[in-house]
Amino acid sequence: MSQPPDLDARLAAEIDARRDDLIALTQDLVRLPTLNPPGHQYREICDYLEARLAATGFTAELIRAHGSPGDSDRYPRWNIVARRDGSAPGDCVHFNSHIDVVEVGQGWSKEPFGAVLEGGRIYGRGTCDMKGGLATSIVAAEAFIAVCPDYRGAIEISGTADEETGGYGGVAYLAERGYFAPDKVQHVIIPEPLNKDRICLGHRGVWWAEIETRGRIAHGSMPFLGDSAIRHMSAVLHEIETYLYPLLAEKRTAMPVVPEGARQSTLNINSIHGGEAEPEPGFDGFPAPCVADRCRIIIDRRFLIEEDLAEVKAEMSRMLERIRAERPSFTYEIRDLHEVIPSMADRDAPVVRTVAQAIEKVLARQPDYICSPGTYDQKHIDRIGKLKNCIAYGPGILDLAHQPDEWIGVQDMVDSAKVMALTLAELLAR
Repeated sequence: MSQPPDLDARLAAEIDARRDDLIALTQDLVRLPTLNPPGHQYREICDYLEARLAATGFTAELIRAHGSPGDSDRYPRWNIVARRDGSAPGDCVHFNSHIDVVEVGQGWSKEPFGAVLEGGRIYGRGTCDMKGGLATSIVAAEAFIAVCPDYRGAIEISGTADEETGGYGGVAYLAERGYFAPDKVQHVIIPEPLNKDRICLGHRGVWWAEIETRGRIAHGSMPFLGDSAIRHMSAVLHEIETYLYPLLAEKRTAMPVVPEGARQSTLNINSIHGGEAEPEPGFDGFPAPCVADRCRIIIDRRFLIEEDLAEVKAEMSRMLERIRAERPSFTYEIRDLHEVIPSMADRDAPVVRTVAQAIEKVLARQPDYICSPGTYDQKHIDRIGKLKNCIAYGPGILDLAHQPDEWIGVQDMVDSAKVMALTLAELLAR
């Protein structure tokens, strides 16, 4: 299928002509506060996307992730997968964006869901992560269809739930049901905010677990008659500080993870809970004098592609066993919460090469190749869907994600839309 030599220029002009529409679409999406948890307005944003995409000939399927974590009749986990087939057989290019956003938090000077346009930036929760990327992929696809209506293959656009809490009610659910099978989809681009001149090949692994120490309750005036689980946990925290953190700092990866500090193994203590429960809001009484018989921490262990998950877990178990050998009455339990194996696309994968060429044309420079310090939905497309030809590429600055006064630059979205449209042209129209 041949196209005029000025195809690139025509696509760029079509994107420029849709600049105001790109702004308005982003604002509409941000003004739907799809907060997760608990999972507000998933159906509303899916309905909006269905109506929008139908105008360009996409046929949408709305899928509720029944039985997934968090799914309930009050907060159903809705997803949308929209598809538009071309005029001849060919590959399918799929743009996947998550529709959920995290809590607002404190410190905003802008209305979090106002989506105000100011100084070439749109402000609001989810602008950067990642409704701006979702809007960009939609406008890129619409512009490409307008310029190349007789393309071959298919374009898919999905909006999926719960990426911020693991993606189990979104991409994982769809992947388990074949939506990302390699015979159905050949190229996947996830428009996460990783800067318009960078291609994200993958991410580190993660192991979340709960460690609980146990003791014996007693009166606080006679703690010697009890056994404090909090004191036992203090020994665990001390061992993490003096043994585990230095050990992790020695582990380095060849993956191009950004920022530099994430090229080593890391561990975060996500939370700690011990003793009596927190009082209900408004209660102004005093706590009871008790020795804590339970203490729990949640750990967030990020590991490298060079590490084995079984050894990561064994490392923690060996440390706890050493404490038990040294502390009378020390007992503990580890409970796995969830785990993700590291993922990385090959630098020579078709979608990587094609997006790289498009970046060079639009931005007149070669892209940087990076990996993410945290996970995103590529993990499910790779590990469950068995589709390796998947990357993250999108507008927005990663450091702004989850921050107060989150924003996305309009020109960054326009430039990324041109990259996406040229990618579609290379894969489906040249």
